[in-house]
Amino acid sequence: MIRPRRNRKSAAVRRLARETVITTNDVVYPLFLTQGKGIKDEINSLPGNYRWSPDRILAEIDECMNLGLHSFMIFPKIKNEQKDKMATYSYAQENYYLKCISEIKKRFPEACLISDVAMDPYSTDGHDGIVRDGRILNDETVEVLIKMSIAQAEAGFDILGPSDMMDGRVGAMRDALDAHGHTEVSIMSYTAKYASAFYGPFREALDSAPVDDPNIPKDKKTYQMDPANKREALIEADLDAAEGADFLMVKPALHYMDIIQQLKENYAQPIAAYHVSGECAMLIAACQNGWLDYNTAMPETLLSLKRAGTDVIITYFAKDFAKMKKEGWLS
Repeated sequence: MIRPRRNRKSAAVRRLARETVITTNDVVYPLFLTQGKGIKDEINSLPGNYRWSPDRILAEIDECMNLGLHSFMIFPKIKNEQKDKMATYSYAQENYYLKCISEIKKRFPEACLISDVAMDPYSTDGHDGIVRDGRILNDETVEVLIKMSIAQAEAGFDILGPSDMMDGRVGAMRDALDAHGHTEVSIMSYTAKYASAFYGPFREALDSAPVDDPNIPKDKKTYQMDPANKREALIEADLDAAEGADFLMVKPALHYMDIIQQLKENYAQPIAAYHVSGECAMLIAACQNGWLDYNTAMPETLLSLKRAGTDVIITYFAKDFAKMKKEGWLS
């Protein structure tokens, strides 16, 4: 008699039959950077995650590296007085974010540093693009993104992450990077980034939501993807792949595993998925209320993303996962 349970009878046998394995090589840890010294400021809506000042983020990265975690996606919080409609501080020589990245790369050359290429942290309008007459301008925005990309490559980022969803920006960035000698800097394109309800804690962390102004679009639905659309992700992926993207990303992750699987089946590039702040916050809240067990629910969540076809999982649980791996909690 055929009995599938024979392959589940012990932990040792289950390990032999296991189809999907996730390691610290598969995860990226998002970190929030803020200006000042000695700052470790917890994000209310994302417990266990912090805004770090440049001096404190060095210690945090060192701790993560000792846990076997080597890849970090870093986002800057910008002061209001440094913002303008054209996001000029994003590529300014005095930009504290760029200076901090140079120091991190100097201290930890073996770390993989991934950037955020978008105007919203630096824009007084809170959008990923230039706003004019109530519209987001695509091609004019791409020119700003090119300047930002060159500045980030020169600062020491290994991979640039255009999160803006402007058409044609991957090809324009690739051409500009190559022309400036940054041929080895990779692009992890936010390929299928949906206009999702699950970005709230992230926007709190960076104060980067669209401003409340009747002349400013209230949301990002004219450039981020409609959550109802699946086939459209293939159009975006075709374009990004043809323009030179090295990684294709789906964002959010858990609510879009069908998109992850679709891209995995159709493209040779590694597929990244951003396990976004709202998705993580829901699990944290359920665990804090005693409805779920964090030590089992969190690893299962990450495993499900890997099983769906994700090669690179960007998650706020990366450090906790690395701790559990090192301390032997996960078999």
